[in-house]
Amino acid sequence: MSDAAQPTAADVRAAAEAVKTALDRHLAAVERRSGEDDPAVSEAFNQLAAAAEAYDELLYDRYDEVTPFEIPGTEDALPPYAGPEEPNAISVLIRRDYTVAEPQRLLAQAQRVEAAEFDAADDDDAAGTVPGALGILFGEFEPDEIASRHKEFGLEEGDSTLWVTAAEEPPEAGEWLEAPFEHIDPQTVVCRFDVSAVFDDDEDSDGEDDDEIEFVGEDEGLEPLDTDK
Repeated sequence: MSDAAQPTAADVRAAAEAVKTALDRHLAAVERRSGEDDPAVSEAFNQLAAAAEAYDELLYDRYDEVTPFEIPGTEDALPPYAGPEEPNAISVLIRRDYTVAEPQRLLAQAQRVEAAEFDAADDDDAAGTVPGALGILFGEFEPDEIASRHKEFGLEEGDSTLWVTAAEEPPEAGEWLEAPFEHIDPQTVVCRFDVSAVFDDDEDSDGEDDDEIEFVGEDEGLEPLDTDK
């Protein structure tokens, strides 16, 4: 930060007061919580995290000092939900990665489908190549079925993510088909579910699952769900 933009002592003091206020609001929300996933508690948590992060940054910029606070997920989490309060449409975005661990098993499964479903006179032999076999299998089976039976198809699971986004109105037919995953506004994400082996190293000591789940709603920002609660 340049000298011209450096915060004043008053800025740092105001940020500290904001943290105190956010602490009081968070405690009050916890004391009044109505259930395990009370949105008021989540909102107060997000406000406290934002206030603490702002104070930490100003404190460092002004005095080259830091706080002992660690704010979980503030760098990688999506921004708070700012979509419609009562969405009339949703979109589900899914990405699943696989490794072709056993190509011969994949080819064999595709050949079975090809023999049963396609004209024997068709000699294109699409099932004889890995890309062709993948086209046959994903054309025959729903993605969820392939996910649940991936080992049968010679596939090994990698990372996966599912995002649900909200909108005021559904898109026009064919509107996004040319670029289905572009122009997604992160602030319209209602919830997301992530699965990755990278979580194993972080969670082995806690004995938790390897799913990272994030929720948002009308009154809550997007933060990882605490599965210990």
